[in-house]
Amino acid sequence: MLHHDGETALRKIAVLPFQSLASESGAPANITCPICGNAFHTEPVSGDLHPERIVEKIFLKKLELKTKIDLLAGEKVAGIYQRVHMDAAKKAPLSVIKEIGDALGADGVIAGYVFRFRERKGFAYSVERPASVAFEIHLIRSSDAVIIWKGSYDRTQSSLLENLLQIVSFYRQRGQWVTAEELTEEGIEEIVKSFPTPQ
Repeated sequence: MLHHDGETALRKIAVLPFQSLASESGAPANITCPICGNAFHTEPVSGDLHPERIVEKIFLKKLELKTKIDLLAGEKVAGIYQRVHMDAAKKAPLSVIKEIGDALGADGVIAGYVFRFRERKGFAYSVERPASVAFEIHLIRSSDAVIIWKGSYDRTQSSLLENLLQIVSFYRQRGQWVTAEELTEEGIEEIVKSFPTPQ
């Protein structure tokens, strides 16, 4: 059972399809998270990448290694999400999430948003522009639509000379310039550490 600060246990958690909120205008922009209102700098996604799928896949993989909670994901969740979402254009996002959780019989719902997924321009040992990613993932309790956990990551890789505060990250990356996916994996490893676990 999943407990959070003595609250009701969450035994089953639905994972909504992650959403990309990267800029569609072709220019950088600032955008707020539809769940909590945090502000992020967003940029267009290059090529045919689907960053929301990449972030979701890595998150699920890391979460499954950390906890034995019953996770609902895939086509069934996506189908319910599409149906409820289409009928709820004027509803608040948390109300929609509560409705989806109820429809799936889930105690909690995970909703993730990708705001930036900029690939590095260059190679592992030399770049013109480093990778940069920003995403936020929420766990919402279905019974009352309260956010009970949030993991947020917003980072642009920098050299050790530029930012001594990232020394741990620098050595983890073996002193190389990583891809956006590798930077995402590091970020998810970091935020999953605080995810509430069964007790």
